Amino acid sequence: MLYVHELYTRYGQVTAVKGVSLEVQEGEIVCLIGPNGAGKTTTLLSIIGLIKPTSGRIEFLGHDLLSLPTERIVTLGIGLVPEGRWVLGDMTVYENLLLGAYIRKSAGAALREDLEQIYALFPVLRERARQLAATLSGGEQQMLAIARALMARPKLLLMDEPSVGLAPLIVEEIFRVIKELHARGTTILLVEQNAYQALHLTHRAYVMEVGRIVLSGAATELREHELLKKAYLGVRTAGA
Repeated sequence: MLYVHELYTRYGQVTAVKGVSLEVQEGEIVCLIGPNGAGKTTTLLSIIGLIKPTSGRIEFLGHDLLSLPTERIVTLGIGLVPEGRWVLGDMTVYENLLLGAYIRKSAGAALREDLEQIYALFPVLRERARQLAATLSGGEQQMLAIARALMARPKLLLMDEPSVGLAPLIVEEIFRVIKELHARGTTILLVEQNAYQALHLTHRAYVMEVGRIVLSGAATELREHELLKKAYLGVRTAGA
């Protein structure tokens, strides 16, 4: 579904992404883990066109994304749940959701059906529909950010640190939602610092450090990798 090859992205004189290559197959959940500053967010923003890469290839369902504007990329079927949520605080929950569907030009029954599915997945958003997004809790804003992206009916959902800054119970709820979205047929590329949770949720994983992929493989295998157990999973390895 998604093919990224030798991706380089710069901020001024700083190269934040250095030759990243990764793939996401239809029906997978793939995670990208690594420390702050590794280039994970820049990789996602490059895929969806909010940052223009310096070089490399990005293909989605056979379409070359490098020459396309973000709105066209979204129309092709990629959605983004950004780090920090980016909800529009002076708009209501309902207006944020409508904005998510704007690219589809939907109206009437189809839009109402999608809203009902969103409210079934996130009942609290129905309760808060007329409330300003800025007045929501952090967990509720994260749910709204996910719901808004889903309103565009993405085939591939990019999720950037959906658990960051949330209480443990809310984190569990967010990961439950991710599992539910996958069960409904959404393919997901997940950036997540909570490596333990991510590796128990996803099929495959890539590990990034200082702009490069340093390790990749099946999540079940990476959970047993000595480097990851020591550096990311909080497990004391033999001889350490």
